[in-house]
Amino acid sequence: MTRAVTVADGVFAPGHLGELTQVLPFELVDAVLEETGATQRRLRDLPSRVGVYFLLGLGLFEQVGARLVWDKLVAGLAGLPVVSPSEKALRDLRRRIGAAPLRALFEVVAGPLAQPHTPGVRYRGWRTVAFDGCSSLRVPDEERNRGWLGKFRSRFGMAGYPTLMLMTLVETGTRGLLGAAFGPSKPGELAYALRLVHLLRPDMLLLTDRGFDGGEFLEAAAATGAQFLARSKSTRRPPILAVLPDGSYLTQVHRLRLRVIEAKVTMTGADGSAVSDHYRLLTTLLDHRTDPAGALISLYHERWEIESAYFALRHTLLRGRVLRSKDPAGIEQEMWALLVLYQAIRTVMVTAVESRPGTDPDRAGFTIALEAARDSATTATGVLPPIDKPTDLVGHIGGAVLAGLLPARRTRFSARIVKSGISRYHSWNADGRPPTSVNITAIDVVVHQPGPHQPATPGHKHTGFPAQKPGRITAVLTIMQSAPDRPWRVLDLANSLGIAGAKPVNSFRTQMSQWARAGLLTKTAPGTYAIASTTALTAAP
Repeated sequence: MTRAVTVADGVFAPGHLGELTQVLPFELVDAVLEETGATQRRLRDLPSRVGVYFLLGLGLFEQVGARLVWDKLVAGLAGLPVVSPSEKALRDLRRRIGAAPLRALFEVVAGPLAQPHTPGVRYRGWRTVAFDGCSSLRVPDEERNRGWLGKFRSRFGMAGYPTLMLMTLVETGTRGLLGAAFGPSKPGELAYALRLVHLLRPDMLLLTDRGFDGGEFLEAAAATGAQFLARSKSTRRPPILAVLPDGSYLTQVHRLRLRVIEAKVTMTGADGSAVSDHYRLLTTLLDHRTDPAGALISLYHERWEIESAYFALRHTLLRGRVLRSKDPAGIEQEMWALLVLYQAIRTVMVTAVESRPGTDPDRAGFTIALEAARDSATTATGVLPPIDKPTDLVGHIGGAVLAGLLPARRTRFSARIVKSGISRYHSWNADGRPPTSVNITAIDVVVHQPGPHQPATPGHKHTGFPAQKPGRITAVLTIMQSAPDRPWRVLDLANSLGIAGAKPVNSFRTQMSQWARAGLLTKTAPGTYAIASTTALTAAP
């Protein structure tokens, strides 16, 4: 049995990415190379177009080295005269191309992916989008990378690898990328988000976490004509200008007239567990009749779709690995290539889902699409549209996605814990959530009516929320205050607090040591503490 493949001619034959080449066609790659001045001066065995597809292949086959990636791209070209370059030749090819063509390619493919009728992508007339940062992308621990990114320092010492800050603007309904910026973590998320705020459009509704509630950022977002729904820090004290019938109220933040919704959300699981949290949302949607508080609180949950996008990029595509490049120029090139590849896969997924009207893009599996894309690249399948089916928008990758559609999204929750056997922080994550995933049987939303506005007083932070339960340090100091002159053993305090088990007790030991370093306690002997002063209880945070 013979199999026919259709690829570019001559030395350009290895320049493909399987069926993803239809999303990133030859003409587009040639155009960005010409625009950025990266086209080869003389046509030799490794032209620049082939180099761009090779760079994308490095992201598609992250688990193998550069030479093996080349072998995978030419595996389906049996019988064709293709070159067999050395590692050095491939490295020189990367350097010759640089990062500019990959960045230009991303700027072309980035953007909203869903049609207006696609389920789950719009709230009323607005396309929902979200900003967030990812600071867990690790790069090789090389001197040039450290000089650019620095290294994170914790109380236990320096981190193992420098990390890269990635900021993206994501279409929450499809998890497609509208824009991206990355670099050292030092400038912070807001600085990177401000670089991308110009990508917002009047038909968009921006969802952000509480790290993006700064006045400068909100004004910049509103100036684009987009609406926003932003979670605010509990320490913000917005003035109450008018209370609306649904419990929300109007306020002024800098020069913006906004609406504030304060609510408590309680989730009840099938096992009887219940978890609650308080939310304060700022929004430019001022009319409580068209946008009631309950609807906006439910909508805010869509912001978490950007976390799924980062999971696909960081864990599914990269498999948690450290990036390849050992210098900043290579890191920049590699990152733009990964973002282009991610967007190309999302494009195929959304196109496939939209071929079945009424199907939510949430049901498309990124892992399924990724594996199908790898298969098509190694077999050189679908490099060009089939002549007999020029309008086939699904293809091999889309067919695999449709054949493996995920079930409809379930509402569920589980504990947010550090999943590390040597972690000392188990007790810090004890928020009452069940240790395993549990289906949610009920969600109760209570909108808080604002009380009389209290003027600011020194040292007072008026949150507008119900008083929180005292923390563990308060409970410890209360127990020790009953016998202030007694040396207290950690085990005695743990028993009094109901802390049992080796790991929770070890975590409690660590907390006691930290409080001693902070001056709240005095360490009198190994594992033994005394209260620092009789006034420590009132001074505790």
